[in-house]
This record gives sequence, structure tokens and C-alpha cells, in this order.
Amino acid sequence: MLTPAELVWLIAAVARGDEAAFERLYAATRAKLFGVVLRILRRQDLAEEVIQEAYVKIWNSAGQFNPALSSPITWMTSIARNRAIDVVRKRGESSLEDEPAAMEVAADSPDPLARREMTEELKRLLECVGRLEPDRQKLVLLAYYNGWSREQLAAKFETPVNTVKTWLRRSLMDIRECLGL
Repeated sequence: MLTPAELVWLIAAVARGDEAAFERLYAATRAKLFGVVLRILRRQDLAEEVIQEAYVKIWNSAGQFNPALSSPITWMTSIARNRAIDVVRKRGESSLEDEPAAMEVAADSPDPLARREMTEELKRLLECVGRLEPDRQKLVLLAYYNGWSREQLAAKFETPVNTVKTWLRRSLMDIRECLGL
């Protein structure tokens, strides 16, 4: 993965229409964005379509990227994630809650090879999420790992949307404190 500064430079070059920069940007970020989209959609064919649409939007919107507002990967991930959530909402044929795989808590222990390959930063993050109460762990993971909306979380936890927002905010504050941020 390229550094944030390199990604900023590539996005600026893409904004000027540099196709080679776009190819480098795509090569450096496609795995991460595809993983985010696939976790939300749970279908490779849909994820591939969404990734294509996301990169078209990244190409067209590169001139609007402001590195003072967010990191390049955060900006790109939000484009891909929002498009994937739009597809889930549009499909409407089955909610995420109706799919058993969507209910699995992502914090289950990964296989030994995957754990060995985890970065120290990810291990620290998982440890901090693991310190939350079980319901808060599930809430955070469904929101940020599975892409559930606050409305879906409110229905799942049978609580008002504003309460869900508060729980998420407090949980994130606890995680940041645990990480020393």
C-alpha cells in the first residue's frame, strides 16, 4: 500500500486526467475497497460491479478530493461503501438481517494463518473492540464491518436511532481511548 501522501499525489494526478496515475491508484487500493464492498454485498458479482462504479466515480470526482478533510483511503472507501449500501437498499429483496452470514460477529477468531498475517495495529484494534460489552461489540461490528445503517441497528437492538448513535459514539470513544488516540 502506498503512503497517504503518495495517494494524495495520485488523486491529484487523476484529477488532471492522468491515466497512468489512475492505474497505480487502482492497483494500490483495489484489494481494500473490494474487501469492504464484498463484506457488505456478500456477492462477488455485485461487488465487482460496485467496485467498477466506485472507481468511475473516483475518476470523475478526483478534483473534489480535499486532503484536509479526510485521508485518501477514507475518501475512496466511503465512495465504495456508500455505493454498496445503495445497492443493498435498492435490491430490497432480502435485508442484511435476513441473511445468517450477515449476523455473524466479525470478531470471531480468524484462522491461525490469518492472525499471523495481521498487522500489530489491527491486533490492537481487535483487542480494544473485544473490551467492549458484548452488545456494543456486535453493534460496532455490524455498523462498521458489515455496513448496517443506524436504522437497521435500531430495529435489530429494538431501540431508537438516537440511542444507537449515542452507543456507537461512546463505543468509538472507548476504542480510541484504548488505542491511545
